[in-house]
Amino acid sequence: MPVDSAALADDLRAETAELERHLDALAPADWETPTPAVGWAIRDQISHLAYFDEAATRAALEPDAFRAEIAALRETGDDISEGVARQARGLEAASVHGWFRSARAELLRVLPSLDPSTRVPWYGPDMAVASSLTARIMETWAHGQDVIDALGSVHEPTSALRQVAHIGVRALPNSFVTRGLDVPPAPVFVSLTAPDGATWTWGEADAADCVVGDAVEFCLVVTQRRNIADTKLVVSGPVAQQWMEIAQAFAGPAGAGRPPSGS
Repeated sequence: MPVDSAALADDLRAETAELERHLDALAPADWETPTPAVGWAIRDQISHLAYFDEAATRAALEPDAFRAEIAALRETGDDISEGVARQARGLEAASVHGWFRSARAELLRVLPSLDPSTRVPWYGPDMAVASSLTARIMETWAHGQDVIDALGSVHEPTSALRQVAHIGVRALPNSFVTRGLDVPPAPVFVSLTAPDGATWTWGEADAADCVVGDAVEFCLVVTQRRNIADTKLVVSGPVAQQWMEIAQAFAGPAGAGRPPSGS
């Protein structure tokens, strides 16, 4: 997987353009459309992206101040995502959209200019600048999926999809740790079919535990946008099965996931 910040920034721009394609078509009232995330409208998905884009930029430019900010938040025990959503509901739709555009532009100006190996703080463990960019790609893809699902539209694949799959695979330990579970020592082989027919693989093909199937479906599961039961992924072995039930590509406390369709 590439660790070049410029390439990652290009992937983020591609996924941003796909999201903007849908946002640009919205009337002001459409921003209040409920999304599959309970209690969140389209406006909440976009204010979330804007806030955490700004946070990622602050973390890179002022790491000590950002660490102090996180420490203060932990003391309050507040749910930061819900707090951001509540505060941003007082903004007009155009202001939310403008906030996202400016925050994304600044992030894309700052992060690619830094050494991709530089460590920066975040809400979970510190990570490299390259990983911060990959996380923004994953978040854009996931929250964009909620917007697109709300609109009943189609999420066209971009070059960013492989980065979403990559962070999903790399986050296997996080999926267990966030739930207070021991990380299983057994390796898991992942083989995914990309939209263009290419095969993406991680791990050793002779592993007893494996996940095989469509790359989009895998990304939907690891970002908790679909329940594994609603996919055709082939999951073999107890470790792979447990992972796919709790998979979480994002930082923070354990997510609730999505129930199977029809439940």
